[in-house]
Amino acid sequence: MNRMDVTEKIISAKVSKGIKWSDVATQVGLSKEWVTAACLGQMTLDAAQAKVLGEIFGLDEEEQKWLQVVPYKGSLPTPVPTDPLIYRWYEIVSVYGTTIKELIHEEFGDGIMSAIDFSMDIVRQPDPKGDRVNVVLSGKFLPYRQY
Repeated sequence: MNRMDVTEKIISAKVSKGIKWSDVATQVGLSKEWVTAACLGQMTLDAAQAKVLGEIFGLDEEEQKWLQVVPYKGSLPTPVPTDPLIYRWYEIVSVYGTTIKELIHEEFGDGIMSAIDFSMDIVRQPDPKGDRVNVVLSGKFLPYRQY
């Protein structure tokens, strides 16, 4: 057994039980974005959070322990994503990455936006021309230090 096996079990249980990520997040007590990332193997849970997921998805104690192991983050199956939705994010970074970088540096100086001290919010934005996906990413600015 490994972390990927647990992820696959979670996804199978989610599908078979008709569970929504937002409902799982409510039970865990964190955002749907963070809890979904944890369920998909990208974040580490503590024992209490793992137990809640164990109850929701029918995970035994060993499987719950795998949820508490620090994962290998950013593990996409290919260097360039092939899933159309994920590829669009790759495309956004390819097209707008230099613009985002330039504007962040102009506003904040030389540094990076943290993906550790970070939050994300994904919501449906109704629109008469077709609903829109509204994604807000918020990361702490970390300036490069001189030494």
